[in-house]
Amino acid sequence: MAKDLNFKCSECGAAFGKWSGKCDSCGAWNTIVEEVPLAAGPSKKSLGGKRGKSITLTDLSTQAEAPPRTMSGVAELDRVLGGGLVEASALLVGGDPGIGKSTLLLQAAARFARNGLKVIYVSGEESAAQVQMRARRLGLEQSPVMLASETNLRDILTTLENEQPDLAIIDSIQTMWADNVDSAPGSVSQVRSSAHELTNFAKRRNMAVVMVGHVTKEGAIAGPRVVEHMVDTVLYFEGERGHQFRILRAVKNRFGPADEIGVFEMTGKGLAEVKNPSALFLSDRGKPAPGSVVFAGIEGSRPMLCEIQALVAPSPHSQPRRSVVGWDGGRLAMILAVLESRCGVPFTGLDVYLNVAGGMRIGEPAADLAVAAALVSAREDAALPQEAVVFGEISLSGALRPVVQTENRLKEAQKLGFTSAITPQQNKKVAVDGINQRQTNDLAGFVEDIFGPRS
Repeated sequence: MAKDLNFKCSECGAAFGKWSGKCDSCGAWNTIVEEVPLAAGPSKKSLGGKRGKSITLTDLSTQAEAPPRTMSGVAELDRVLGGGLVEASALLVGGDPGIGKSTLLLQAAARFARNGLKVIYVSGEESAAQVQMRARRLGLEQSPVMLASETNLRDILTTLENEQPDLAIIDSIQTMWADNVDSAPGSVSQVRSSAHELTNFAKRRNMAVVMVGHVTKEGAIAGPRVVEHMVDTVLYFEGERGHQFRILRAVKNRFGPADEIGVFEMTGKGLAEVKNPSALFLSDRGKPAPGSVVFAGIEGSRPMLCEIQALVAPSPHSQPRRSVVGWDGGRLAMILAVLESRCGVPFTGLDVYLNVAGGMRIGEPAADLAVAAALVSAREDAALPQEAVVFGEISLSGALRPVVQTENRLKEAQKLGFTSAITPQQNKKVAVDGINQRQTNDLAGFVEDIFGPRS
């Protein structure tokens, strides 16, 4: 008979049948604790021979009413949420320390409260006085938001049950402590238990709950991955501390499109929404410079232009350096290999640095051609035309593959004054007033056409 795995490591979540001093999975000492299950599983003894209730079933043709939403009045936040806050929903917001998560949520709480929602903000990291101090700095001290500073989950749930708010913000889930779990706050067991209880409470009481989550050095939300499966929406707040721009990205949304982004600017009075991110990301561009290329991308449902910068220099080391900010390092290695193998552009003995300006992070393959253009431009010390935008996906054979939403990309470029675009030939040519399209079939032809034939 299988032994019950009631002991779990608070660091990695590995399950064991008995206590031991060291976790065999992650090697941590004194982290294995007995876990009290949230609910006893069904068994012949627990069921006592009784039958359960029959579940009501529906078919796919049944049309359910759309869930009611409440708009915050912040267009960028409402866009990411899919059109406003849905009642009885659970949201998880993650981001680096000091990036502005608490500022964003305090501003959002004030907006929702002014729109008629009853809002409770619970901070487990700061005292109520510290939150009030931030509110005064942001000019939100007159907003009808109720504050609390508490980490005991049982007391928080009792308070929420008595007050019956429309929205509760928990900052943060890693500081919550459930007294039925024998481990320290922030452990895998505590985070999972706290998130489960808060999510279930929100569903039962028809209340929206927003939980703040810390992130690890790899950029993922700390704690068990199952927390992201529990909630309805997962948002990541991104940005570089040296830049004033902040990106709120939806990586999961049961009530709206995923990968939608909202752009904010950090100012002395908090976060201000950016209504035209493309113009802001390109505002500091000067004269044409080698290694600088404008990429016309799609983030969620909106087109967005950003600048990709490359620098290529002789390496003093035996192993040349490859440094990337805002893009995938593995994809950079692939582009370098294709350029060397298919186009005869060597990067041996050269350090390569790639940066997406403004703190943006790009994930779509359509940026391949813009990255390749920036790399060759930097290596050849030849600038591309300032009025051109570039986009296209590169295959390992060196061929250019088509990308989606070409018309939206070109219209955004035309709106900002660009007059030409370099695109894959497989893309259907779309007529956009003021945009001259130069289509190319493969990467070798693009390099030869723009920078001249290779020797």
